[in-house]
Amino acid sequence: MTSNVHDSGYKKLFSNRTIFRQLIETFVTEKWVKELDFNNCETLDKSFVSDHYKETESDLIYKLKLKDRDVYFYILMEFQSGVDHFMALRLLNYITNLYMDYIASNKNVKILPPIFPIMLYNGDRKWDAPVNIADLIEGNELLGKHSIHFEYFKISENEYGKEALLKIRNIVSTLFLAESCYDIESLKNELLALFENEKDKQAVSLFLNWFKQLSVHGKIDKDDYKYLEDSYKTKEEVTNMLITALERDRKTTFEKGLHKGKLEGMLEGKLEGKLEGKLEEKLGTAKLMLSKGMEKNLISEITGLSVEEIDKLPHN
Repeated sequence: MTSNVHDSGYKKLFSNRTIFRQLIETFVTEKWVKELDFNNCETLDKSFVSDHYKETESDLIYKLKLKDRDVYFYILMEFQSGVDHFMALRLLNYITNLYMDYIASNKNVKILPPIFPIMLYNGDRKWDAPVNIADLIEGNELLGKHSIHFEYFKISENEYGKEALLKIRNIVSTLFLAESCYDIESLKNELLALFENEKDKQAVSLFLNWFKQLSVHGKIDKDDYKYLEDSYKTKEEVTNMLITALERDRKTTFEKGLHKGKLEGMLEGKLEGKLEGKLEEKLGTAKLMLSKGMEKNLISEITGLSVEEIDKLPHN
Protein backbone atom coordinates (compact mmCIF):
# COMPACT_ATOMS: atom_id res chain seq x y z
CA MET A 1 0.00 0.00 0.00
CA THR A 2 1.34 3.43 -0.86
CA SER A 3 1.88 5.90 1.95
CA ASN A 4 -0.43 8.53 0.45
CA VAL A 5 -3.37 6.11 0.80
CA HIS A 6 -2.63 5.82 4.50
CA ASP A 7 -2.11 9.59 4.76
CA SER A 8 -5.41 10.45 3.09
CA GLY A 9 -7.22 7.84 5.19
CA TYR A 10 -5.93 9.33 8.41
CA LYS A 11 -6.73 12.83 7.25
CA LYS A 12 -10.30 11.81 6.49
CA LEU A 13 -10.63 10.17 9.91
CA PHE A 14 -9.32 13.14 11.87
CA SER A 15 -11.34 15.58 9.79
CA ASN A 16 -14.33 14.15 11.65
CA ARG A 17 -14.93 16.40 14.67
CA THR A 18 -15.75 13.54 17.02
CA ILE A 19 -12.52 11.73 16.22
CA PHE A 20 -10.48 14.95 16.45
CA ARG A 21 -12.02 15.72 19.83
CA GLN A 22 -11.23 12.24 21.12
CA LEU A 23 -7.61 12.64 20.02
CA ILE A 24 -7.22 15.93 21.89
CA GLU A 25 -9.19 15.09 25.02
CA THR A 26 -7.69 11.63 25.45
CA PHE A 27 -4.08 12.01 24.32
CA VAL A 28 -3.11 15.66 24.80
CA THR A 29 -2.10 15.88 28.44
CA GLU A 30 -2.39 19.64 28.96
CA LYS A 31 -4.54 21.20 31.69
CA TRP A 32 -6.15 23.72 29.34
CA VAL A 33 -7.63 20.99 27.14
CA LYS A 34 -10.70 20.75 29.39
CA GLU A 35 -11.44 24.43 28.66
CA LEU A 36 -11.53 24.02 24.88
CA ASP A 37 -14.83 24.70 23.14
CA PHE A 38 -15.36 21.90 20.61
CA ASN A 39 -18.93 22.92 19.73
CA ASN A 40 -17.87 25.22 16.92
CA CYS A 41 -14.52 23.72 15.94
CA GLU A 42 -13.75 23.75 12.24
CA THR A 43 -11.05 22.68 9.86
CA LEU A 44 -8.87 25.32 8.28
CA ASP A 45 -10.65 27.90 6.15
CA LYS A 46 -8.93 27.78 2.76
CA SER A 47 -8.66 31.58 2.78
CA PHE A 48 -6.09 31.11 5.52
CA VAL A 49 -3.78 29.40 3.04
CA SER A 50 -1.62 31.62 0.85
CA ASP A 51 1.75 31.29 -0.89
CA HIS A 52 3.84 29.93 1.95
CA TYR A 53 1.94 27.03 3.44
CA LYS A 54 1.08 24.18 1.07
CA GLU A 55 -1.55 21.72 2.24
CA THR A 56 -0.62 18.04 2.04
CA GLU A 57 -2.34 14.73 2.68
CA SER A 58 -0.47 14.33 5.95
CA ASP A 59 -1.43 17.47 7.85
CA LEU A 60 -4.59 19.00 9.19
CA ILE A 61 -5.46 22.31 10.85
CA TYR A 62 -8.37 22.97 13.20
CA LYS A 63 -9.62 26.23 14.64
CA LEU A 64 -11.56 26.33 17.91
CA LYS A 65 -12.03 28.47 20.99
CA LEU A 66 -10.08 28.55 24.23
CA LYS A 67 -11.41 31.08 26.74
CA ASP A 68 -13.25 32.87 23.92
CA ARG A 69 -10.09 33.24 21.84
CA ASP A 70 -9.24 31.52 18.57
CA VAL A 71 -6.58 28.82 18.79
CA TYR A 72 -5.28 26.64 15.99
CA PHE A 73 -4.25 23.00 16.17
CA TYR A 74 -1.75 21.89 13.57
CA ILE A 75 -1.54 18.09 13.26
CA LEU A 76 1.25 16.52 11.25
CA MET A 77 0.64 12.82 10.64
CA GLU A 78 4.00 11.10 10.30
CA PHE A 79 3.94 7.72 8.52
CA GLN A 80 7.59 7.27 7.63
CA SER A 81 9.20 4.08 8.88
CA GLY A 82 12.20 6.03 10.12
CA VAL A 83 12.43 8.83 12.67
CA ASP A 84 13.05 12.37 11.40
CA HIS A 85 15.76 13.71 13.72
CA PHE A 86 15.00 17.27 12.60
CA MET A 87 11.23 17.09 13.04
CA ALA A 88 11.28 20.10 15.39
CA LEU A 89 12.85 22.23 12.63
CA ARG A 90 10.43 20.88 10.04
CA LEU A 91 7.41 21.68 12.21
CA LEU A 92 8.74 25.12 13.11
CA ASN A 93 9.01 25.85 9.39
CA TYR A 94 5.39 24.81 8.85
CA ILE A 95 4.20 26.97 11.73
CA THR A 96 6.11 30.08 10.63
CA ASN A 97 4.76 29.65 7.10
CA LEU A 98 1.26 29.42 8.51
CA TYR A 99 1.83 32.66 10.38
CA MET A 100 3.07 34.34 7.20
CA ASP A 101 -0.11 33.26 5.44
CA TYR A 102 -2.21 34.45 8.36
CA ILE A 103 -0.67 37.90 8.05
CA ALA A 104 -1.24 37.89 4.29
CA SER A 105 -4.91 36.99 4.79
CA ASN A 106 -5.46 39.49 7.62
CA LYS A 107 -3.89 42.76 6.48
CA ASN A 108 -4.50 44.78 9.65
CA VAL A 109 -3.56 42.12 12.17
CA LYS A 110 -1.20 43.22 14.95
CA ILE A 111 -0.95 40.02 16.95
CA LEU A 112 -0.88 36.35 16.00
CA PRO A 113 -3.16 33.56 17.29
CA PRO A 114 -1.68 30.60 19.19
CA ILE A 115 -0.97 27.44 17.20
CA PHE A 116 -0.55 24.12 19.02
CA PRO A 117 1.70 21.77 16.99
CA ILE A 118 1.06 18.03 17.21
CA MET A 119 3.13 15.28 15.61
CA LEU A 120 1.12 12.04 15.32
CA TYR A 121 3.44 9.10 14.63
CA ASN A 122 2.35 5.56 13.70
CA GLY A 123 5.70 3.94 12.86
CA ASP A 124 7.25 0.92 14.54
CA ARG A 125 10.46 2.55 15.73
CA LYS A 126 10.68 4.37 19.04
CA TRP A 127 10.39 8.11 18.44
CA ASP A 128 13.60 9.47 19.95
CA ALA A 129 14.04 12.70 17.99
CA PRO A 130 14.21 15.93 20.06
CA VAL A 131 10.82 17.63 20.49
CA ASN A 132 12.43 21.01 21.27
CA ILE A 133 14.48 22.73 18.60
CA ALA A 134 16.83 24.04 21.29
CA ASP A 135 18.18 20.50 21.60
CA LEU A 136 19.18 20.59 17.94
CA ILE A 137 21.25 23.77 18.20
CA GLU A 138 24.74 23.49 19.60
CA GLY A 139 25.43 26.18 22.18
CA ASN A 140 21.89 27.55 21.95
CA GLU A 141 21.87 28.26 25.69
CA LEU A 142 24.84 30.64 25.29
CA LEU A 143 22.51 33.20 23.71
CA GLY A 144 20.28 33.43 26.79
CA LYS A 145 16.93 35.05 26.13
CA HIS A 146 17.82 35.41 22.45
CA SER A 147 18.14 31.67 21.94
CA ILE A 148 15.53 29.81 19.90
CA HIS A 149 12.90 27.70 21.63
CA PHE A 150 10.08 25.78 19.96
CA GLU A 151 8.55 22.51 21.12
CA TYR A 152 5.96 20.28 19.48
CA PHE A 153 3.62 17.82 21.19
CA LYS A 154 4.38 14.21 20.34
CA ILE A 155 1.72 11.48 20.09
CA SER A 156 3.49 8.24 19.27
CA GLU A 157 1.02 5.36 18.88
CA ASN A 158 3.52 2.66 19.78
CA GLU A 159 4.06 4.17 23.24
CA TYR A 160 0.57 3.09 24.36
CA GLY A 161 0.21 -0.49 25.55
CA LYS A 162 -2.67 -2.77 24.66
CA GLU A 163 -4.19 -2.76 28.16
CA ALA A 164 -4.14 1.04 28.37
CA LEU A 165 -5.84 1.38 24.99
CA LEU A 166 -8.52 -1.18 25.88
CA LYS A 167 -9.40 0.86 28.98
CA ILE A 168 -9.97 4.03 26.93
CA ARG A 169 -12.49 2.52 24.49
CA ASN A 170 -13.02 5.24 21.91
CA ILE A 171 -12.41 5.45 18.18
CA VAL A 172 -8.89 6.85 18.47
CA SER A 173 -7.76 4.27 21.02
CA THR A 174 -9.15 1.53 18.75
CA LEU A 175 -7.26 3.05 15.82
CA PHE A 176 -4.05 3.00 17.86
CA LEU A 177 -4.81 -0.58 18.89
CA ALA A 178 -5.13 -1.59 15.23
CA GLU A 179 -1.88 0.15 14.30
CA SER A 180 0.41 -0.87 17.14
CA CYS A 181 -1.15 -3.90 18.89
CA TYR A 182 -3.00 -5.67 16.07
CA ASP A 183 -5.30 -8.41 17.39
CA ILE A 184 -8.43 -9.22 15.41
CA GLU A 185 -10.53 -10.46 18.35
CA SER A 186 -9.73 -7.38 20.44
CA LEU A 187 -10.57 -5.17 17.47
CA LYS A 188 -13.89 -6.94 16.97
CA ASN A 189 -14.83 -6.43 20.62
CA GLU A 190 -13.80 -2.78 20.53
CA LEU A 191 -15.73 -2.17 17.32
CA LEU A 192 -18.89 -3.66 18.83
CA ALA A 193 -18.38 -1.55 21.96
CA LEU A 194 -18.11 1.52 19.74
CA PHE A 195 -21.37 0.58 18.04
CA GLU A 196 -23.10 0.46 21.42
CA ASN A 197 -21.54 3.47 23.12
CA GLU A 198 -20.53 6.00 20.46
CA LYS A 199 -23.34 8.42 19.62
CA ASP A 200 -21.68 9.59 16.41
CA LYS A 201 -22.46 6.58 14.22
CA GLN A 202 -21.05 8.38 11.18
CA ALA A 203 -17.66 8.50 12.91
CA VAL A 204 -17.85 4.76 13.62
CA SER A 205 -18.79 4.03 10.00
CA LEU A 206 -15.90 6.21 8.87
CA PHE A 207 -13.58 4.16 11.05
CA LEU A 208 -14.94 0.88 9.64
CA ASN A 209 -14.47 2.22 6.11
CA TRP A 210 -10.84 2.99 6.99
CA PHE A 211 -10.40 -0.73 7.70
CA LYS A 212 -11.96 -1.47 4.34
CA GLN A 213 -9.42 0.73 2.58
CA LEU A 214 -6.60 -1.03 4.43
CA SER A 215 -7.89 -4.39 3.18
CA VAL A 216 -8.33 -3.10 -0.40
CA HIS A 217 -4.73 -1.92 -0.47
CA GLY A 218 -3.30 -5.00 1.23
CA LYS A 219 -2.43 -3.44 4.59
CA ILE A 220 -4.57 -6.01 6.43
CA ASP A 221 -5.96 -9.37 5.41
CA LYS A 222 -9.27 -9.10 3.54
CA ASP A 223 -10.70 -11.90 5.67
CA ASP A 224 -9.97 -9.84 8.79
CA TYR A 225 -11.92 -6.91 7.39
CA LYS A 226 -14.83 -9.16 6.38
CA TYR A 227 -14.87 -10.60 9.90
CA LEU A 228 -15.05 -7.11 11.42
CA GLU A 229 -17.67 -5.96 8.92
CA ASP A 230 -19.86 -9.04 9.45
CA SER A 231 -19.65 -8.65 13.24
CA TYR A 232 -20.62 -4.99 12.99
CA LYS A 233 -23.49 -5.62 10.57
CA THR A 234 -24.81 -8.49 12.69
CA LYS A 235 -24.85 -6.21 15.70
CA GLU A 236 -26.63 -3.54 13.67
CA GLU A 237 -29.23 -6.01 12.37
CA VAL A 238 -29.94 -7.38 15.84
CA THR A 239 -30.22 -3.88 17.28
CA ASN A 240 -32.69 -2.85 14.58
CA MET A 241 -34.64 -6.04 15.17
CA LEU A 242 -34.86 -5.30 18.88
CA ILE A 243 -36.02 -1.76 18.19
CA THR A 244 -38.76 -3.15 15.93
CA ALA A 245 -39.79 -5.64 18.59
CA LEU A 246 -39.95 -2.93 21.26
CA GLU A 247 -42.03 -0.72 18.99
CA ARG A 248 -44.40 -3.61 18.35
CA ASP A 249 -44.67 -4.21 22.09
CA ARG A 250 -45.34 -0.53 22.65
CA LYS A 251 -48.22 -0.61 20.16
CA THR A 252 -49.63 -3.74 21.76
CA THR A 253 -49.34 -2.16 25.20
CA PHE A 254 -51.22 0.93 24.12
CA GLU A 255 -53.94 -1.16 22.54
CA LYS A 256 -54.41 -3.03 25.79
CA GLY A 257 -54.51 0.24 27.71
CA LEU A 258 -51.70 -0.64 30.09
CA HIS A 259 -50.50 1.92 32.59
CA LYS A 260 -48.19 4.54 31.06
CA GLY A 261 -45.57 4.15 33.77
CA LYS A 262 -45.19 0.45 33.02
CA LEU A 263 -44.69 1.23 29.33
CA GLU A 264 -42.02 3.84 30.00
CA GLY A 265 -40.17 1.48 32.29
CA MET A 266 -40.13 -1.15 29.56
CA LEU A 267 -38.88 1.23 26.84
CA GLU A 268 -36.18 2.88 28.95
CA GLY A 269 -34.19 -0.36 29.35
CA LYS A 270 -31.00 -0.90 27.36
CA LEU A 271 -31.43 -2.28 23.85
CA GLU A 272 -29.62 -5.36 24.98
CA GLY A 273 -31.82 -5.74 28.03
CA LYS A 274 -34.26 -8.62 28.19
CA LEU A 275 -36.65 -8.56 25.27
CA GLU A 276 -40.25 -8.27 26.48
CA GLY A 277 -42.85 -10.11 24.43
CA LYS A 278 -44.41 -13.42 23.68
CA LEU A 279 -42.43 -16.63 23.86
CA GLU A 280 -42.79 -17.17 20.13
CA GLU A 281 -41.18 -13.80 19.43
CA LYS A 282 -38.29 -14.56 21.76
CA LEU A 283 -37.74 -17.92 20.08
CA GLY A 284 -37.82 -16.32 16.63
CA THR A 285 -35.32 -13.71 17.75
CA ALA A 286 -33.04 -16.39 19.19
CA LYS A 287 -33.18 -18.39 15.95
CA LEU A 288 -32.12 -15.35 13.95
CA MET A 289 -29.24 -14.66 16.31
CA LEU A 290 -28.08 -18.27 16.07
CA SER A 291 -28.13 -18.04 12.29
CA LYS A 292 -25.85 -15.00 12.57
CA GLY A 293 -23.37 -16.95 14.65
CA MET A 294 -23.94 -15.09 17.92
CA GLU A 295 -22.89 -16.71 21.17
CA LYS A 296 -25.59 -18.43 23.20
CA ASN A 297 -24.81 -16.53 26.40
CA LEU A 298 -25.34 -13.22 24.59
CA ILE A 299 -28.59 -14.50 23.04
CA SER A 300 -29.75 -15.53 26.50
CA GLU A 301 -28.97 -12.08 27.90
CA ILE A 302 -30.86 -10.31 25.11
CA THR A 303 -33.94 -12.54 24.88
CA GLY A 304 -34.32 -13.73 28.44
CA LEU A 305 -34.34 -17.34 27.30
CA SER A 306 -32.17 -19.82 29.14
CA VAL A 307 -29.16 -21.41 27.41
CA GLU A 308 -30.95 -24.75 27.74
CA GLU A 309 -33.96 -23.38 25.85
CA ILE A 310 -31.67 -21.97 23.17
CA ASP A 311 -29.90 -25.34 22.82
CA LYS A 312 -33.23 -26.94 21.88
CA LEU A 313 -33.77 -24.57 18.95
CA PRO A 314 -33.14 -25.95 15.45
CA HIS A 315 -30.30 -24.17 13.70
CA ASN A 316 -27.67 -24.82 11.08
